[in-house]
Parts: sequence; structure tokens; C-alpha cells
Amino acid sequence: MTRLRLPRVLITTLALLASPLALAFDLHDLQQQLSKPAVVKGPFVQEKHLRALPQPLTSKGEFVLARDHGLLWLLQTPLRQDYRIDAQGIARRDANGWQTLPSRSAGAEQNRLFFAVLQGDSTGLQRDFDLALSGDADHWQLRLTPRSMLLKQVFTQIDISGAAYVQRIELQETQGDSTVLRMPDSHGEAALTDAERADFAD
Repeated sequence: MTRLRLPRVLITTLALLASPLALAFDLHDLQQQLSKPAVVKGPFVQEKHLRALPQPLTSKGEFVLARDHGLLWLLQTPLRQDYRIDAQGIARRDANGWQTLPSRSAGAEQNRLFFAVLQGDSTGLQRDFDLALSGDADHWQLRLTPRSMLLKQVFTQIDISGAAYVQRIELQETQGDSTVLRMPDSHGEAALTDAERADFAD
């Protein structure tokens, strides 16, 4: 009796299809992946697309995300302005040092959202959004759809994509404006510099 020989590629494909749960890349995996490095830093480019303007408003800078401390958001152009986001709230640096900002301002809410996204804080994000994740560890996309009435008045959806780190965030606003944040050259570090540690300690 002749035995039916299946090509090895077909056998492998069938095995993969038979065990989708073992291969699925889920929100827990994403959170573990993004929170693995103690420190993530790199340049960012932020474009604000306004319906009333033909060209986007572009700002550039550097960010430092420290797993155990918070986020430093250091704008360099078109003006220099430093922000810090941590468990105590959001602060802006001026000539007298770090000054706490009102917690309910629009800018504060957006910076807080960036912090949660960069951390991969799916538990925190799920309080306010429905999350839909696709792709794998090397190329994933996450869509956030606002759940609360307050956020529905501001955003229609937020799309995030990346690999080992978050690389792109796009916020679509209900009024037709949008913000695109690109961080293509992020990298991990084992520890903060002395200057960065001092910024978080102030």
C-alpha cells in the first residue's frame, strides 16, 4: 500500500494552523516586550495636522522613558521646552525648576496618553479604550477606540505601530485634525545618566 507523503512545508503549515493560541501575539506579550528595557530613549518628530493650515506644524526633540521613574519629553524645535511625566503628574521646566501643570489640561491628557502607550500599559489603556492588536512581535499594530464619552469628544481613534519599541503614533481627532508622532530610532539602555536621574529626582 502506497503511503501518502505530505510536503514538509504543508505539514508545518497545518501544525501552525492547529495551534493558533500558542502563536498568538497578545496584549500581555506586547506589554512585556515594551516594558523590558529599564530605559528607552531616542529622537521624535511630531506633526500636528490642522484643517486650517496647508502644512503640518512640526516639532522635534528627544524622549527618555524610564520604567521605574517616568517620561522626559524634551522639545528642541521650534522652541525648547522640557516636560516630565511621572506618578506625581506632569511638570514643565522653567527658570525656577520643575513646575506642576494642571492635571486636566488637554496637553496633560495627551502627554499622559503618550506615557501609557510608550510603556505598553495595556491595563491602563483598557480603562478608557477598546484595544485591537494585530501582527507579531516584529511588526505589530494597535488601534485604540475611545470608550468614554469624554474621550469620544476628542478622538475618533488612535493607531500605534512598532516592533521592539513604539515607532509611530497617530491620533485622529473628532474635529478633523490629527497628530502623528514618529520615533524610528528608539533604543534601550541599562540605566539613566546622572543628569536624567537628577531630572526625575527634582
